[in-house]
Amino acid sequence: MISYIKGKIIARGADYIITDTGGVGYKIFLAANLLNSFPVGKEAELWCHLHIRQDETLELYGLESPEMLGLFETLKGISGIGPKAALRLSSLGTREQMRDAIEKGDASFFAGVHGIGQKKIQKVILELTGKLKTLKQETGKEDDDAIDALVALGFSRQKAKEALAKIPQGVVSLKEKVQETLKL
Repeated sequence: MISYIKGKIIARGADYIITDTGGVGYKIFLAANLLNSFPVGKEAELWCHLHIRQDETLELYGLESPEMLGLFETLKGISGIGPKAALRLSSLGTREQMRDAIEKGDASFFAGVHGIGQKKIQKVILELTGKLKTLKQETGKEDDDAIDALVALGFSRQKAKEALAKIPQGVVSLKEKVQETLKL
């Protein structure tokens, strides 16, 4: 299964790019808002979903991060939502924005998505309401290590998670995360 592609963009269409990766050209469908980020001649780095259609055609759908790929795959798992609709829906915003819209039942967040009517929007909200945990950002290994370090220093696991959520996004190393958390 193809899950990640990095290569030079050699062509672009209305809803796809073609990358040259190791001498092989891959056609990757992208959301309209992401397509403009990839001009011909530049390097592309995409997380991909390989979709096999009923006529056995293979299609690649590209997203900018593993988190957005997870959101795409969650949306695609809803009955009646195909890969192109899932791609359009996943391009509406971040996972957090999507989760917040679903928690509030905000159908207007999804309004205007081409090919998705009000009934399907209601179905998406209903189906994803039970799957909110999968839309929450999982902690990475560094966060897990930071939580363990804070627990060793006397924090409860819950307090450590809450404190880590408050530190700035730019802090990435374990040492910096623990230091910033202790400052709080």
